[in-house]
Order: sequence, then structure tokens, then C-alpha cells
Amino acid sequence: MFVRDSRVRMLTILVGLMLLCAAPLLAGPGVYDFTLPSIDGSPTPLAIYKGKVILLVNVASRCGFTPQYSTLESLYEKYKDQGLVILGFPANNFGAQEPGTNVEIKTFCTRKYNVTFPMFSKVSVKGDDTTPLYQFLTQKANPAVAGEIKWNFTKFLVDRNGNVVARFEPQVTPDSPEVVEKVEKLLKQ
Repeated sequence: MFVRDSRVRMLTILVGLMLLCAAPLLAGPGVYDFTLPSIDGSPTPLAIYKGKVILLVNVASRCGFTPQYSTLESLYEKYKDQGLVILGFPANNFGAQEPGTNVEIKTFCTRKYNVTFPMFSKVSVKGDDTTPLYQFLTQKANPAVAGEIKWNFTKFLVDRNGNVVARFEPQVTPDSPEVVEKVEKLLKQ
């Protein structure tokens, strides 16, 4: 009887371990599964940001919200040493407010707003040509943040485990208490 019970226990433990190991494989795609070209064109896997708190933002150079580059940079400077990274994704989906090339966008961001956080090549965040990352963010990442992007400077907050935990519409500035409190809370985890 003892041998049979120990075999059952051992089998239960093995099945449990197999399920634990398989869980990440069974999970759907996550933020870390995407690779996009940097503003300079080099492939950048988002997996390099594992363990960081990430704020993903679709940006534009000729938008009423463009001055948010300053507050995004301030937020980045204040918290980057604690593990925050801001990722900027230029998009020309709204009012043709990001018509420039990647070189022009980079020059504009660095000269006018002293942007030092990572910037990516221009993407589409809406429509038939939506980049897979933004398809994920708006459709699959988290039902609480799902929905079409309405305008430039929509922000998605990702925890250190790659979970999309919050969405902030363009009117919510990066230095608003709502954003800062959530960022600080995630940085402490």
C-alpha cells in the first residue's frame, strides 16, 4: 500500500511540475514577444525590457499633445534608475500629425524636447495596417485596456512581469497624479 501511495504522490508531483513548466507556453502573446525597429532601424526585441515598468506611448510631432514629450522625458529621468522605461512609437494615424521620416522625427524629439527615452520607427496604431504590437495592446492584452486608439499620446502601462495593467488617454498627462501613483506603485513591486 505504501509503495502505491508514494507512486501516486510522485505522479501527482510530476504532473504538477509539467503543468507549471508548460503554463508560459500556453499563455498568449505578451509585450515581450514583439520586436520592432528602433528609430534608427535596428530590430529591438521588447524582451530587453523584461523586469522594467514600461510606459508605451504613440507619439506625434505636430499634435496639440506634442508638449507631453517634455513630461514624458521628465518622468523617465526621474524614475529610470528605479526601473521605468518609456517607449515612444511615432504614428501618423491622426490628422497626419506625424508626417516626417524616422530621421526627422528623431531630430525633432532630441532637439526640441531633449528626448532620451527609446524611440521606435513609425508604426500604425489604427486601421488595417495596425502594427501587431498595437493589435495586441488594443485587442488581446487586457480587457480593461482594450479598444481602438482614439488619438496621439495614448499611454499603456506595463508591470515588471509584462502585464498591461493600465491605459491612459491623451488628455491624461504623464505627470498627472493618476499616472505617477501607478508608476510608483509598480516600481515598488
